[in-house]
Amino acid sequence: MIRYLIRRVLWAIVLFLVVTMVTYVIFFLVPNDLAAKVAGQGSSQDQRARAIHYLGLDRPVYVQYSRFLWRMIKPIPVEVAGVPVFVRPQADLGRSFVEARPVNEIIKAAAPVTASLVFGGVVVWMLIALPVGILSALRPRSLLDIGISAHPVWIGLIFAYVFGYKFGWFPIQGYCDFINPATDCGGPVQWAYHMFLPWITYAILFAALYVRMIRANVLEALNEDYVRTARAKGAPEWRVLRSHVLRNALLPVVTMLGMDIGVGLGGAIFTETIYGLPGLGRTVIRAIGINDLPIVMGVVVFATFAIIVLNLIIDLLYAWIDPRIRLS
Repeated sequence: MIRYLIRRVLWAIVLFLVVTMVTYVIFFLVPNDLAAKVAGQGSSQDQRARAIHYLGLDRPVYVQYSRFLWRMIKPIPVEVAGVPVFVRPQADLGRSFVEARPVNEIIKAAAPVTASLVFGGVVVWMLIALPVGILSALRPRSLLDIGISAHPVWIGLIFAYVFGYKFGWFPIQGYCDFINPATDCGGPVQWAYHMFLPWITYAILFAALYVRMIRANVLEALNEDYVRTARAKGAPEWRVLRSHVLRNALLPVVTMLGMDIGVGLGGAIFTETIYGLPGLGRTVIRAIGINDLPIVMGVVVFATFAIIVLNLIIDLLYAWIDPRIRLS
C-alpha cells in the first residue's frame, strides 16, 4: 500500500507541474500588453519599462516560470508558541491586475461557495442514485427503471422560475455563509436553504446517469457465481446484497465519481451563474471579461490542484475497497 501511495503521489506531482507549466504559457506568454495593464492607462514608456521589470517579463521564459513555481512551493515555517513545528508551501498565486488584491484572497472567498455546490450536489445525487439504482436492479422493468437528461442551465431556469419565483419556496439568488450564524444570512440552516435549488439543479443530471450505472452494475453482480454460492449457503438476502453485490458493483461507481467531481467543477459555472453564487466559476468568467490574467490562472491552478488531490483520494479509496488494485 505504501508503494502504491508513493507511486500515485509522484504521478500527481508530475501532473501538477505539467498543468502549471501549460497554464503559465497560455496565460502569460500569449501576446498581451500586461505591462500597460499594470502601469495603467496613459502610462509613459518609462513606467511601462518599470512594469515589465516588475513582472519579470524581461527575463527568459524558464526564469519566469521558475519564479512563478517557486512562489507556490516555497517552504514557509509554521510556528507554535514561537517554535517552528513544520513547513508548508507558500502557495502565492500573485496579485490581481485590476483589483490589486492577492489572488489567494480572491480564491479563498470563492472556493467555499463552489465546494458547497459541488460536494453538496454529490451528496444529493448519490442519495438519489443509490436507492433508485439498487431498487431498479432488484425490480427490473418497473417504474423505477427510468432516467432523464437535460442541460443544467435549462433545469436551473425551470426550477428558479417554478420553485423560486412562482411559488416562492426557495431563494433564487445569493449565498449564505455556513459558519457565521450571527448575520441575517448565515449559519447551516440558511446556508442549506439557499443552496437547496442549486444542489438539485446540479445533481439531477448526474443522478440520472448514476442510477443507470448502478442499476447495470448491480444486475451484473447479481448474476455472478459468488452471489449464487452465498445464497446456496443460506446467507440472508440483505447480507448478500451488502457484502457481495454492492461491494463489487460500486467499484466502477467510485472511479466515475472521482472523474465526475472534476468534470463537475467545470460544470458548476452554469449553476453558479443562474443562482448568482459568487463561486470560482463566476470569478473566472468576470476575470476573463476584464482580462485579469492572474485571477484566471490562479483559479485554473487551484482547480487543477483540487482535482488532482480528489483523484488521489479516490485512487486510495479504490485500493482500499479492492486490494487487488495495490498490486497492479
